[in-house]
Amino acid sequence: MGYDVSVIRPEMRAEQVKARGAEFSPGHRAEVKKALHTLHTLEIMATNIYKCQISGRPSVLNTALTTAMCNEMTHVQDFQTKLYEHGFKPSKVRWMYWMMGYALGLGSRTLGTRRVLKTGVWAEAKAVHHYSRFLADIEWDEETRVFIEKDQADERGHIERWRSLLEQL
Repeated sequence: MGYDVSVIRPEMRAEQVKARGAEFSPGHRAEVKKALHTLHTLEIMATNIYKCQISGRPSVLNTALTTAMCNEMTHVQDFQTKLYEHGFKPSKVRWMYWMMGYALGLGSRTLGTRRVLKTGVWAEAKAVHHYSRFLADIEWDEETRVFIEKDQADERGHIERWRSLLEQL
């Protein structure tokens, strides 16, 4: 399914938010909870990586990082919403992913543009891997599957952007 990755903050309407997963078996609920926690925390990490990589200077890179950060913030909201729709709460250890994102973002920024871009490719490749695994292994309701597929397409778009910028260096 093709998604327009130039849309960084898709519209969401009130009627799209609803209780989900009541019919799931306990085993299926556990799989969904684990997947949503994983995706939510990874998106928190990605958001903080980009926040910390943005410098104060106007540049093509900073604009791309700001766009990616905004998109990742949307993903955080997507998965936080899905957690609550399924009757779950965000992970109590999500602060560790916030800190990891901070460390990776600030660390890569101090090492220069090439490291910033390589860190972006690495983080997004991790995300794409997790998205692929959860899409293949878990039976999602159709609306949640569409969120996950769109967010995965966005991550692939980020990888393409970072690789393109790397080639230009």
